[in-house]
Amino acid sequence: MIREEIPLIPKTPDRASFAAAAQRAGFALHGVADAAVMADYPIYQQWVSDGMAGPMGYLADHRGALRADPRTLMASARSVLCLGRLYNTDGPASSAVSRYAWGAEDYHDVLRRSLQAMVDELLEAWGPFEYRICVDTAPLLERSLAREAGLGWIGRNTCLINQPAGSWFFLGEVLISLKLTADSPPPDRCGTCRRCIDACPTQALVPDGAGGWRLDGRLCISTWTIEQRGVLPEEQRAESGGHVFGCDICQEVCPWNRRAPVTDETAFQAVNGGTALAELAALSPEEFRARFRKTPLWRTKYAGLLRNVATAMGNSRDPKYREHLQRLSASEDDAVRAHAEWALLRLEAER
Repeated sequence: MIREEIPLIPKTPDRASFAAAAQRAGFALHGVADAAVMADYPIYQQWVSDGMAGPMGYLADHRGALRADPRTLMASARSVLCLGRLYNTDGPASSAVSRYAWGAEDYHDVLRRSLQAMVDELLEAWGPFEYRICVDTAPLLERSLAREAGLGWIGRNTCLINQPAGSWFFLGEVLISLKLTADSPPPDRCGTCRRCIDACPTQALVPDGAGGWRLDGRLCISTWTIEQRGVLPEEQRAESGGHVFGCDICQEVCPWNRRAPVTDETAFQAVNGGTALAELAALSPEEFRARFRKTPLWRTKYAGLLRNVATAMGNSRDPKYREHLQRLSASEDDAVRAHAEWALLRLEAER
């Protein structure tokens, strides 16, 4: 007896199952963009050409050309699933640490797990397809893709802003070999507002010459405190204020963040939001590793954190930090020592 093979009927990918899987995986925003040539690529090229990547060489290296088209990362890609995961929490009113780094776990790991969980559910619903998961380490113009997918507009502070939910989001993408109907970009609702531009203490938000705005990484406090290694110029030290890791000023003043929702994700809760400068200054290398190895603060390394702590102590002009700075001024690291000595001079000048 010959058994007749029953042909498998391919399942049709649908938006409803994508939305449901995204929400179950913890994503507040979700949308679809075409995997196609990026219209914003020339803007990125000009930004790099003008030197605005500063010390962030990974944004201007040989991988730059890959950002022109998502299909350079996966030739079979036809659509890009774009996701936004909320990281806003009820932390301190002001913090020396940027809000995205308050949690006890690196957001890259959290997002990858969540994206994989969503993909596993879609594989079961849609059948086999090729895919590639990307977080912010992949050479993609992810804010541009997120805008094309309808997640928000790119504001004057260069952050992706969602009208009801603000800008406190991590972005993630999944390139897939299936074709879904793409979403449309929302309108730009910054209007005439300049609060982010006027509030930036270093004027890092600069005109792009075409009526828009862009971030000059060479002037950004986040770049100085996270990406730039070694001894910082004195003017940068003074302008860094009390920031130890990153800067949120341009998001904190944004009107669209006034009613931003908060996340219940355990990994993003404010474990490191209210850390005191004296506490950070007293950390040993082993304590630094144990506490921050799996968090975003690991990126600045031990010496980089102490350098930034010394800078913030000096800018505070508070004499209670004198003893801590005296100890840091004996550091074997050139940057820590130089910044601590500079900070001590500022305390003396205040006295």
